[in-house]
Amino acid sequence: MSRTTGTQVRGIRAPIVREGDDLVGTVVNSIMTSLKTEGYQLNEGDVIGITESLVARAQGNYVTVDEVAADIKSKFGDAEIGVVFPILSRNRFSMILKGIARGAKKIHLLLSYPSDEVGNHLMDVERMDDLGVIPFQDVLSEEEYRKMFGTFRHPFTGIDYVQMYKDLAVDDNISIHLANDPRVILKFTKKILTADVHTRRRTKKLLAQAGAELVYTLADICNAPHEGKGYNPEFGLLGSNMANDEQLKLFPRDGQIYVEKIQAKLGELTGRKVEVMIYGDGAFKDPVGKIWELADPVVSPAYTTGLSGTPNELKIKYFADHHLKDLCGNELTEAMKSQIRRKDNNLVGELASQGTTPRQLTDLLGSLCDLTSGSGDKGTPIVLIQGYFDNYATE
Repeated sequence: MSRTTGTQVRGIRAPIVREGDDLVGTVVNSIMTSLKTEGYQLNEGDVIGITESLVARAQGNYVTVDEVAADIKSKFGDAEIGVVFPILSRNRFSMILKGIARGAKKIHLLLSYPSDEVGNHLMDVERMDDLGVIPFQDVLSEEEYRKMFGTFRHPFTGIDYVQMYKDLAVDDNISIHLANDPRVILKFTKKILTADVHTRRRTKKLLAQAGAELVYTLADICNAPHEGKGYNPEFGLLGSNMANDEQLKLFPRDGQIYVEKIQAKLGELTGRKVEVMIYGDGAFKDPVGKIWELADPVVSPAYTTGLSGTPNELKIKYFADHHLKDLCGNELTEAMKSQIRRKDNNLVGELASQGTTPRQLTDLLGSLCDLTSGSGDKGTPIVLIQGYFDNYATE
């Protein structure tokens, strides 16, 4: 009988993980229990996704607000500092700013507009146009912003982020400005912390070329071990989020060790080679709020080798409507399968692949995992993806 299904995705329930727990054992046991309870099996090439939060919590990768403040003070001393282009987020940046405010004498906070890097808006765009404000030219003070736009609340969270960030000041040490050229900050100080995520390297380069005396990124803060506390050598505070009112959970470190151990253990138990990845935010955009979901520095900080690269797929509808347009029924089905079996190993630039998604496999799979596990109370921090690398010709 012909196969009737393609890719299947399961969210796997797991115990709540605490610092010091055996992550490899937790993941493997959760999957093996699900296999037995639900009556299915692992197949060669299946993909196991593990949310980054599970990894970071197991390894105790946390820092406190005071530890952030201490690292800021150690790098900037008593200088006034500019903080450039943070995203607008209670979960992601408010705790970081809280630490910066405790560690800095004075902060000049430069916000991009009409939205931040990932699409959170600070103003109504149509009103901005009506007022004649030119985003890549005009620099707005906080007072000018309020005069023009009043109180603007985020459509999803209901938060006035300008006010929220202002309220995190220590002894009123935060001044807010709005502009889209990072070099504007040099009017106020030449010692800068770039808080953007995906554009941080360009921002740092522009500032250095324009005469900044000192430029760090969030990846440089809490990026080294100190008295046994949390750290991330590659990403620092990037990818961190709120654990509680005084603590941040960092993006996990040493992820490669975990994914390879889980792959090996599942192979030993099932005789199947599966691929394993750690995932954070998915890389997709909300069509209503216009928010790009990816607040983490990468979708997947660690993955096994079989997940490298991009898809290599034919566009079925292109062949059906073009090369095979005179066929139908079983003849069309078999001809299509034949085309798929004979496809080149690299279809980049070929008409046969037009309209397929030329993105990294880990970005596509990570987005699928993120949508499956969600960020709330589903309780499925492990995701099993089966049949992802199969195609129409796979029986």
